[in-house]
Amino acid sequence: MTDAIAYLDPRSGATYPLDVPRWCGDDGAPLMLTPMPGIGRDAIRQEARSLWRYAAALPFLPEAPITMGEGCTPLVPRVFAGATALLKCEWLMPTGSFKDRGAAVMLSLLRAQGIGHVLEDSSGNGGAAIATYAAAGGMRAKILVPATTSPAKTVQSRAAGAEIELTPGSRQDCADEALRQGQARRDGIFYASHNWHPFFLQGTKTLAYELWEDLGFRAPDNIIVPCGAGSNVLGCGIGFSELLRAGGIDRLPRIFAAQPANCAPIARAFLGEAPAAPLPTMAEGTAIAEPIRLRECLGVLEQTEGGAVMLTEAEIAAAALDLARGGIYAEPTSAQAAAAFAKLLEAGTIRAGETSVVVLTGTGLKATPRFAELMGVAL
Repeated sequence: MTDAIAYLDPRSGATYPLDVPRWCGDDGAPLMLTPMPGIGRDAIRQEARSLWRYAAALPFLPEAPITMGEGCTPLVPRVFAGATALLKCEWLMPTGSFKDRGAAVMLSLLRAQGIGHVLEDSSGNGGAAIATYAAAGGMRAKILVPATTSPAKTVQSRAAGAEIELTPGSRQDCADEALRQGQARRDGIFYASHNWHPFFLQGTKTLAYELWEDLGFRAPDNIIVPCGAGSNVLGCGIGFSELLRAGGIDRLPRIFAAQPANCAPIARAFLGEAPAAPLPTMAEGTAIAEPIRLRECLGVLEQTEGGAVMLTEAEIAAAALDLARGGIYAEPTSAQAAAAFAKLLEAGTIRAGETSVVVLTGTGLKATPRFAELMGVAL
């Protein structure tokens, strides 16, 4: 383990040693890791057909990573809104979403530190990824979900053997209960939250390295990502910053965050709009009313000279159906990145001749009832 790398509270500057597992600062603040130097193309493990190709870029190397081939997702060109976008199909991973990147790396590193029982709060893709990778790694997992959650949404986690605990109240109440249990370390459980633990971002940063390699070891001009808590915004920010430090690229790509107007705290803050009470949205994977790293997400958007786009429910629905009719079956949460691409083109913020990556984060198979509703089909 490298002593120079540590947990970092970016707001206070406080650091903590990496060899003691923790998910927050002593005062409860969210943590990142201290900046790392990045790697060059000679450090890529050519024999590995997964995100572990970039293992040398991680804070330390686990002896036995938990892996099922996550990463190495296709980059598919498609004409959308009159211009070519490169669709990064992140749903083509074991559990059907990009969260496999973070889960694989986070749980591999935590297991190497002696953690064998993890706690997560998520009724969706995050819970499914943590449950699945815990099962693959011989770890126990407990997933907290709101009591009102549809039973269908927890089937994937239950099938992986995770313990599901229904918590009364809202999604925020569920998160608060997870924080309480995580702080208490009840039954020796460790809070391995995809929203809180900085090791999760070490997984999502591999998207940056992969895009760099996909594009012949250069950065795209623009990256448009669906944004809830911001793990892909932050991951791309971390990864491309490392590549810049390592001399692998000579400029950062512009990063744009796509959010539903019904729940857009990061976009509203970036655009200087007043906060608004959240409303229901079909882009439920990004419906995070209180992202814990809002300041850090805004920092990435500003540093890369990117931006934020808010989308109506009609715009998200139209993009989801347009993608599907072109053979790309992505959940509405993902489709908002394509809708944002169209709006950025129309506004002249990005141009048709630029290299623009649209990150599609989850499969449409997880949103079949929503697609049926959009098409007026009875299930």
